Amino acid sequence: MERKNAWTTYKTTEEIDQFSDAYRAFLDQGKTERECVTFSVAEAKKHGFTDLAKAIRENRKLKAGDRVYYNWMNKSFVAYIIGKKPVEEGMNILGAHIDSPRIDVKQNPLYEDTDLAYLDTHYYGGIKKYQWVAMPLALHGVVVKKDGKVLPVVIGEEEGDPVFCISDLLPHLAQEQMEKKGAKVVEGESLNLIIGSQPMAGKKKEPVKEMMLDILKKKYQFTEEDFLSAELEIVPAGKARDMGLDRSMILGYGHDDRCCAYPSLRALVDYEGTPDYTLCCVLTDKEEIGSVGATGMAARYFENITAELVGLLQPYTDLALRRVLSASRMLSSDVSAGYDPNYASVFEKKNAAYLGRGITFNKYTGSRGKSGSNDANAEFMAAIRDIMDKGKVSFQTAELGRVDVGGGGTIAYLCAKYGMNVIDSGIPVLSMHAPWEVISKVDLYEGYKCYCAFLKHASAIK
Repeated sequence: MERKNAWTTYKTTEEIDQFSDAYRAFLDQGKTERECVTFSVAEAKKHGFTDLAKAIRENRKLKAGDRVYYNWMNKSFVAYIIGKKPVEEGMNILGAHIDSPRIDVKQNPLYEDTDLAYLDTHYYGGIKKYQWVAMPLALHGVVVKKDGKVLPVVIGEEEGDPVFCISDLLPHLAQEQMEKKGAKVVEGESLNLIIGSQPMAGKKKEPVKEMMLDILKKKYQFTEEDFLSAELEIVPAGKARDMGLDRSMILGYGHDDRCCAYPSLRALVDYEGTPDYTLCCVLTDKEEIGSVGATGMAARYFENITAELVGLLQPYTDLALRRVLSASRMLSSDVSAGYDPNYASVFEKKNAAYLGRGITFNKYTGSRGKSGSNDANAEFMAAIRDIMDKGKVSFQTAELGRVDVGGGGTIAYLCAKYGMNVIDSGIPVLSMHAPWEVISKVDLYEGYKCYCAFLKHASAIK
């Protein structure tokens, strides 16, 4: 079955263009998970959501129609709209992750070598290390002082800002390098960020490093010791851009998985009225490294926050929470590998995702023999088909590459452990995990339509 190109279903692209422009602004403002949470909280407040943490402290009971959000450690975000039906009949949940592959600055990073100052790094997530050299890079993150004061850091994005880079070897001297396998062309310990070269007058020992420390103290108010309690992320410098003569695509950093996170958030905050079932959107951290840690989906923060929600709706019991979670329906939204004719051999064309053909559903992910996969039930897939038809959504189905070639994981299996129906859905991406990735604007908008339809029409599978 070949799905038709979604562009052919539109007489005008005005809605698509407006949504894409707003999404590009989100990408530019949200290059880290912290920045995405800051954006999400502001967007929620703008649409009438109130702080669930405050309601918990005040033991303020919730009722149908209430809109609440929870900021978890400034790295994950959960929001709900309370429905008319008892919450034990389950929620309609949209889930996506807001971390992206990048390079992190180490805790003791600053050093000088032959008149150049560097920051030592450790890469985060699955990257091709050679893609990150010889390109303009920016620093984003926070420095937290001992007194708890948080200093936001963004260097390399404004017009007058300096940028940084990781150097590469010139072709004339790279004969041995070019014979290495791709994974070894650039080693992880060689991803050292050049941040300066001017020595500080009067300093004989490490004068360039001293100059960098002087700049950091005067301009950014932190010292070398403060690196110990800093989270600084190295990301591509520059804004997301329209791509193609027809402007039909977007080239940007962090499509994986912010092109699913943004339409999920928008679908929830744009919902009008009081839903039948309680609606939820969860934007989570750490998916790119296995959803581990206190802010990853493998932690119990989502379960705990939902338990608090249940306690503000009815007398709390553990059994009630279990019923809520097991009766819920979820779209675990993560990007899919878009079919690339330049690398056709790794795809199976009948079961690949194509740019321009709409939102993609992956009944199962995993690798090889579906290892590590959530495999959605056929009954849930049938319900999804019906919901997509009701919402007039262009959709397709896919796997991540040929059998025994590809594979990948999402947060789906972590939510399925509660017994809820979960299926993976997302936007096809070219150059996934590269510093600059590509998506189709029409797929992005069909994703938003998909999430809106799911929130409106999903109900318990009988």
